[in-house]
Amino acid sequence: MDLKLTGKRAVVAAATQGLGFGVAQALANEGVTVAICGRSQEKVDAAVAQLGPETIGIVADVNTPDGAVAFVRRAMTELGGIDVLVTNTGGPPPGRAAEMDVDAYETAFASLCSSAIAMCDAVLPEMRRQGWGRIVAITSTSVREPIATLALSNVARSAYTSYLKSLSGDVAAEGITVNSVQPGLHATQRIADLHGGNVDDVARSTPTGHLGDPIDFGAVVAFLCSQQAKYINGAAVPVDGGAYKGLQ
Repeated sequence: MDLKLTGKRAVVAAATQGLGFGVAQALANEGVTVAICGRSQEKVDAAVAQLGPETIGIVADVNTPDGAVAFVRRAMTELGGIDVLVTNTGGPPPGRAAEMDVDAYETAFASLCSSAIAMCDAVLPEMRRQGWGRIVAITSTSVREPIATLALSNVARSAYTSYLKSLSGDVAAEGITVNSVQPGLHATQRIADLHGGNVDDVARSTPTGHLGDPIDFGAVVAFLCSQQAKYINGAAVPVDGGAYKGLQ
């Protein structure tokens, strides 16, 4: 299927590895010029080498609102504008709700919610001016079903998801859609780190019997950015192999 994205310009945060990289690759495969970021020049260069010459690599830390906005603005300048924004940040430390103090929640909120909102705010004027845009957020299935050992992520991502739902209604009539994609267990370094490198047991615990592929995840995001997805707005799409058992 031609997603009609050739020639579009995308900014994908935290995309040197994992799900962010999968998204950047899926968009690049559709003819999108992509700007990515990471905190290490070495990792940025390696990712760009894999993604191709049309990719722009920027060293940036998007875990603070100031860093997130600086990345987006530089990327927009180098791209000559923006059509697609994919927000993504690294996950906070694990821990249960009763173990975390207020400062930990504030740090997680700044990284996972405030910084992501700041990225959206930075791109909206240009998207509104051109009458077309796609904002897709990488969040987590913990927004639907909190994960006991990831309390910080549960709280901050849920707040950001509420913002996205609110924003989607404000900008839909201007040709801009706002959606989120909620990954479950995928073959990423984050999952390996959380489970002490023992991913085989984790994989067997999923309904499919295997971890998700970041490239397949990226293809879902690319579809939400497509012209064909113009009537999908305000959605939160789980991509978890059926792990979430709820009806909503």
